Amino acid sequence: MIASLAAKSLWARKVTVGLTIASITISIFVLLAIQHIRVEAKTNFTNTVSGVDLIVGARTGQINLLLYSVFRIGNATNNIRWDSYQALASSKAVAWTIPISLGDSHRGFRVLGTTGSYFEHFQYANKRSLTFAQGRPFTGTFEAVLGHEVAARLGYKIGDKITLTHGISANSFSEHKHNPFTIVGILDATGTPVDQTVHVRLDGIDATHKGWQSGVDLSKYTHVSKDQNLTPSSITAFMVGLNSKLSTFTYQRKVNEFKKEALLAILPGIALSDLWRMMGTVENILTFISWLVLGAALIGLTTMMLAAMRERRHEFMVLRAVGSSPLFIFTLIQIESLIVVSMSICLAALLLSSGLWLAQSSMVSQFGLTISPAVLTGDALVPILLILGVTVVVSFLPAISAYGESRR
Repeated sequence: MIASLAAKSLWARKVTVGLTIASITISIFVLLAIQHIRVEAKTNFTNTVSGVDLIVGARTGQINLLLYSVFRIGNATNNIRWDSYQALASSKAVAWTIPISLGDSHRGFRVLGTTGSYFEHFQYANKRSLTFAQGRPFTGTFEAVLGHEVAARLGYKIGDKITLTHGISANSFSEHKHNPFTIVGILDATGTPVDQTVHVRLDGIDATHKGWQSGVDLSKYTHVSKDQNLTPSSITAFMVGLNSKLSTFTYQRKVNEFKKEALLAILPGIALSDLWRMMGTVENILTFISWLVLGAALIGLTTMMLAAMRERRHEFMVLRAVGSSPLFIFTLIQIESLIVVSMSICLAALLLSSGLWLAQSSMVSQFGLTISPAVLTGDALVPILLILGVTVVVSFLPAISAYGESRR
């Protein structure tokens, strides 16, 4: 009964209440968006690679190496010579390696040159291996395996032919059109950058660049034969699995002190922690600002409720005349505040879910992030309960004012 009475009272002041709900909705939208995107981005990054002991690349910052080698964000500062890779990969401490070569693209999606060990050893999300939705791993020089998102968005199927583009721009004019690749496999969805990647063999990458001189495509004058040596001269980076975790730091020191070339070996978990620590400051500032905005909106709610006290004096008198106690009126004001904020929370969640659903494709293609539109998860429960708790506190002032008015 009291909730119904509170709803009718709010409806009687729908214009003022509507504007208040709008201002609180925007504040909660910002707060929930920061919270949800932070959690989802962290889950995305954490699940991207698993079971890799070390990542080796040209000497640079460890976060930069992690970003371009695993998340396909940014570019390498330099390559690793093939003989350096072979020397380090042949160490007794190494169980397996996954060489990767980046630099080309296909219609905006990154192309990754690698070997068959990628499909054998690469794992994500707590040691889950890659699986095929259709087809098989590549075996020929001009065969390609597509990530799930690439195949779905471009409508490719097994047997289709694709060409690679020099560079990572979606609008590049430097297309390797004389060496097309045949799609032989499509991977299952992983929710990681693998879904937005075109995988080809390392010798395929080398073959497409035969005949290129000083950035000019002369490949139509160059014939690539089956017997031709297509061993790459360099790779971008490689992932390492060791025989024993105990040798991790020994092997890392060996790479970092490698005399033939300036290289860097990083532990993915530590590099990821550094990344979150760096992002933590920005995240805390944004969260602080969103709470300030929400605080201002809740003060606006209190002001609206207090301003209405004089107008509602007759309403309180009628309630008292029909037997309502001052405590009933006190509770009525509290419930009205909670209804306003609860409606704002629902609207903010609905707007955020809709926005994330509409922006999902853009976020996947631009940032390689898969942000779920399901906003009301367990992680959102704490801020929502805090918002409701703060609402009860700030609405004490108008509730006490109404209590006093009803006792006169």
